[in-house]
Formats: sequence, C-alpha cells, structure tokens
Amino acid sequence: MTTITFKIDKRTKAGKAFLAMTEAFLQNVEGIEIIENVGTCDSVNEDQSSYNPDFVAEILNRSKNLDKKKLTRLNPDDVWGSIL
Repeated sequence: MTTITFKIDKRTKAGKAFLAMTEAFLQNVEGIEIIENVGTCDSVNEDQSSYNPDFVAEILNRSKNLDKKKLTRLNPDDVWGSIL
C-alpha cells in the first residue's frame, strides 16, 4: 500500500475544485480511500483557531475598553484637517 498526502486549503477556489473532482472520480472505487485530517503536526482543524488563545483574549479585552478611551475620528475626505 502507498500513502500520498495532500495539503489542501478548502477555502480556496482551487482547493474546493480539487476536492470535488477527487470525490466525484473516486466515490465508489475499491482500493482507494480518502482520509481527511490525518493529524500531522502542522494540520489545523477547521474548528480550531490558528491564533494564540492569549492573543485572542487580549484583543477582545482591548475592544471592550475602546469606549473608555478617547478616540480620534478621522474624516476620510480631510485626513490632515482631522488630525490637526
């Protein structure tokens, strides 16, 4: 038996097309099995975030505190006038 591993990004157009093509061609073929999420060290489940949980918590905490800080609103038509 030979094992071939592909790393496919399901979010891309090419990745979706490749998966659809292989599933269509290999749907009822004996001797070929498609296994998803083999579990290599660099694979990431779609349910898991690739961001550090501490980083996510810090960003969410900062976004809650935005109302408490004085923010400068910029007018996109007159950026320099808004700053000065």
